[in-house]
Amino acid sequence: MQKTISLPTSRRCGLYDITDKVREIIRESGVKSGIASVYVRGATAAIMIQENWDDSVQNDVVTLLSRLIPSGIWEHDHQDNNGDAHLKAGLVGPSETIPVINGVPGLSTWQNIFLCEFDGPRQKREITVTVIKDE
Repeated sequence: MQKTISLPTSRRCGLYDITDKVREIIRESGVKSGIASVYVRGATAAIMIQENWDDSVQNDVVTLLSRLIPSGIWEHDHQDNNGDAHLKAGLVGPSETIPVINGVPGLSTWQNIFLCEFDGPRQKREITVTVIKDE
């Protein structure tokens, strides 16, 4: 089964929790044991599994990446001023593969799935979720 999640983003850089949407797609698939691939379409966004307790870890991720990869100093900035967004997205990566265990994502208590926006705000980001059943 494959479905697309579409959502807007409101900040240039930020993490957006998509766990409930992925959980619903897995439930709809009826798969009890398998994998779920979560993939963001676009070269300036990423998918990350991270702590969900509060916003502090997500804010720290944004701060860390901003310090490691500052804006305004990259060759690509001469084209459309988002060189840092491409580098951050490449470093984090466009996808995560999550086991499906007993019909739910195999995440720990403190893990959630996040869309990482590095070039927002955007009217629409598309995340493709593919659920595959164990044979």
